[in-house]
Amino acid sequence: MARFCVCLASGTGHTDARPDAADLHLAAMGTPPVAPGLALVRDEPGHAQGPFDAHGMRAVGEVTLHNRAELLAALTADGSPAPPGTSDGELLLRCWARLGERGVALAEGMFALAVLDGGDLVLIRDHVGARTLFYARAAGAWAASTSLRALRRWPALGTRMNLSAVRSFLTFAYLPGDETLLEGVREVLPGRVLRLTADGTATETVHWEPRERIGEPLGPDGRSGGSGDHVLTLRALLEEATARRLPEAEAVGVLLSGGIDSSLVTALAAKLHSHPVHTYSISFGDELPNELGYSGLVAAHCHTRHRVLTVSGTAVAARLADTAALLDSPVGDPLTVPNLMLAEAVANDGLSVVLNGEGGDPVFGGPKNLPMLVQEMHAGAPGAAESPWYEDRATAYLRSYRKCWTDLPDLLTADALAALEAAPAPQRFVEPYLTGPDRMTHLLNQLLHCNLRTKGAHHILTKVERLTASQGLQGRAPLFDRRVVDHAFATPPALKLRGTAEKWVLKEAVRDLLPATVVDRPKSGMRVPVQQWLSGPLRELGGDLLLGGAARRRGLFRPDTVRTWLRGEGALLPRQGGKLWLVLTLELWLRAYDL
Repeated sequence: MARFCVCLASGTGHTDARPDAADLHLAAMGTPPVAPGLALVRDEPGHAQGPFDAHGMRAVGEVTLHNRAELLAALTADGSPAPPGTSDGELLLRCWARLGERGVALAEGMFALAVLDGGDLVLIRDHVGARTLFYARAAGAWAASTSLRALRRWPALGTRMNLSAVRSFLTFAYLPGDETLLEGVREVLPGRVLRLTADGTATETVHWEPRERIGEPLGPDGRSGGSGDHVLTLRALLEEATARRLPEAEAVGVLLSGGIDSSLVTALAAKLHSHPVHTYSISFGDELPNELGYSGLVAAHCHTRHRVLTVSGTAVAARLADTAALLDSPVGDPLTVPNLMLAEAVANDGLSVVLNGEGGDPVFGGPKNLPMLVQEMHAGAPGAAESPWYEDRATAYLRSYRKCWTDLPDLLTADALAALEAAPAPQRFVEPYLTGPDRMTHLLNQLLHCNLRTKGAHHILTKVERLTASQGLQGRAPLFDRRVVDHAFATPPALKLRGTAEKWVLKEAVRDLLPATVVDRPKSGMRVPVQQWLSGPLRELGGDLLLGGAARRRGLFRPDTVRTWLRGEGALLPRQGGKLWLVLTLELWLRAYDL
């Protein structure tokens, strides 16, 4: 269990065995090198391995590949077959060394790879962002790591809190782009290759980005792409994506909420796996609305070994700070502690892999898009652009999150607001997908593309990866499979949102696997009792943290607004508790990182 750290300074290279400036930087971060310029951070949970050597290059990485046979065949066709027993990390390095970006794009899996390539440092992140990777420059050197905390320990960087990222977090409930809460530290974006040179130059290229391919043939047989073809093709891709993510010769877990996405993953796992399938659901108590009837129905239908984990507000209050500290960036999702407890339950059952249904909404068109679609209908009315309620598409997208964006003038102190006046607006993270020159043609696809590249990569996947890794697990998401995503953007929008039926093509693809009551039920989402927690077990903790000396000295939030929110008044309505949860989550994360 480890993460990795890499440094590049003038003279760094694996052919030079002497300690150099890069080694000194690694030592300053508290991480002993495993080779010049490379180290494993062994006190943090992760899947890092290395170093790997191939074709004059050396690398470390957190690499899990789901299509090894395809990659091995590509290398053999290139005339450079990989030796028997090649690890996933070395295999990906060989694909990069021999095939370049084409080889990386061909890979399917979860990976962050750092390569010392001559005098350059090359950082490679997987297609959808299942593994994260950060980098920074200071003292004439580059440092990169899958651990933000390792970079925080680098004295040369002199990291401070990034106020612009604070605003982004309060707007989105996660950080939607390449910025982090550490000033001077950035995140490698998914689907990118970043080449860093010793003289300070950084060059980014794209190895994969979703493209709108509506109307193109669905396969080598040149099928026309009618609704039936899209359904059948998707079914085959879902089966392949799930089969590739099943562990060999051991049981597998599935996080089962009872919604269509986790239910179809459960059904496919039960159909395709020759070993037991364990399913896990959450309950917040019998007095609250829940989906246990649906998850229990699916578990019985698929003959899984089912467990329901009851999560109390007291447990959430006791574990919230430690859970926040596990994340490299804060996630304002009240399910973080329950998700961690589920991961613990899976690990305690002796499993090493747990599947989930994440990805259905950002890839196939869930309810997150409905407010924007309604806004667009009104925006098209005559004279709408002159109406006082009219907003550009990027601003309307921010508002649709219903987090703290509209409350910032009342929430942030005058000093914080003044410091943000010159900072780039948060709309910049969504404008490329919604209004940029390279945006997709159809509005629904623009929204899905935006959701995939922001919430998918920087909230859903990073939360899953960090919390499962903390328990020695691999959390795998078949619906984020690259081929499944490509097919989604080749599917006409009318087959994803068909009248009032969301994710129609996805439901039709698995209709034969599940009871009709599960397939045709409307999405309700999990009801998390945030307000009850904040007015109960978390009441005292919230007041002590948000009105205490550390928060006051930081000077971010106005105490009068915080007091009002703690009483459940004012701007909290109608999102009772959700906004206060964001502020509390941010405060806990800042304390965990000594900011």
